[in-house]
Amino acid sequence: MLAQGVESVPTLVRDLAFEQKFDGHRALLFTPAEAGGRVLLQTRRGSLIQDRFPDLVAAAEQLPGGLVLDGELLVWDAEAGQLSFEGLQRRAAARSRTAPGLVARWPAYFVAFDVLMADGVELLALPYRERRRRLEVLFAARALTSPWALCPMTTDVVKAREWLELWTDVSGVEGLVIKPLTSKYLPNYRGWSKIRRRDTTEAIIGAITGTLTRPQLLVLGRHDDTGRLRAVGRTVALRPEQARQVAEHLTAADPGHPWTGVRFAAAWGSRDVLDAVLVRPEMVAEISADRSIDRGGVFRHPLRFQRLRLDVTAEDVPRFGAGRAAAAG
Repeated sequence: MLAQGVESVPTLVRDLAFEQKFDGHRALLFTPAEAGGRVLLQTRRGSLIQDRFPDLVAAAEQLPGGLVLDGELLVWDAEAGQLSFEGLQRRAAARSRTAPGLVARWPAYFVAFDVLMADGVELLALPYRERRRRLEVLFAARALTSPWALCPMTTDVVKAREWLELWTDVSGVEGLVIKPLTSKYLPNYRGWSKIRRRDTTEAIIGAITGTLTRPQLLVLGRHDDTGRLRAVGRTVALRPEQARQVAEHLTAADPGHPWTGVRFAAAWGSRDVLDAVLVRPEMVAEISADRSIDRGGVFRHPLRFQRLRLDVTAEDVPRFGAGRAAAAG
């Protein structure tokens, strides 16, 4: 079952549950119904990846047979002392022979938010309220601990808004998922809602797509500690009035632009590239960004252009790696 993005917490709240949304990989966990069967871990796209997470497979001995859990795969970076999406990517891409060597550096966790089968009996037709109760009973009866975690949930909208404002400051927590208490589990149907916390920050316009007179989207960067301009992300397509505003201040790149010869991915993790036009990296854009940021400082999801900051210079922009930090007010 999937979630549709929304912009805010509903104001008319009735029979809704609010879960914390984690920045990981969605996965289904299957335990064998019979002795000798295999524990399976399946991605949203249907790939089986249990050989890449031998620590979770071993810990599944704590779980009963004939169980299917829906949840989020996370990993902890032991060196950085925080959840790490980059570490999760490394583990998800590892081969079976190298996967055990990554466990100590990036131990895996499974945050369960739904139970789809118990004791071999399918539960999809039950309302979310009952599935959640059974999930809580499972965790209590089995006294489940790390690497298993029960996704925090509340029906209190005040508490949910508090989570959105405060808990999203915690690495790995990026927003809320909103679920009707009466809803069945409908595979491939967007019957849930999701909201990511967004913050305002600044970045330097280093390239565009389209033309100088009609830019389509912006490729943004920040200077690192050595003064090198590093790409941090791209915006969604500009609205016509935004494109006109930006076009008035764009200047073609001078020779020796720091991004000369650089190819920009059309999306995070994509092999497709943008047909980018380099511009003089001097204009500052105010952007709205969610909390999915690589440890290096790259925004994984497209950014939203808000306005030009004609009152600040490129030197006022947060340094590469500063993430969501805002520049001059």
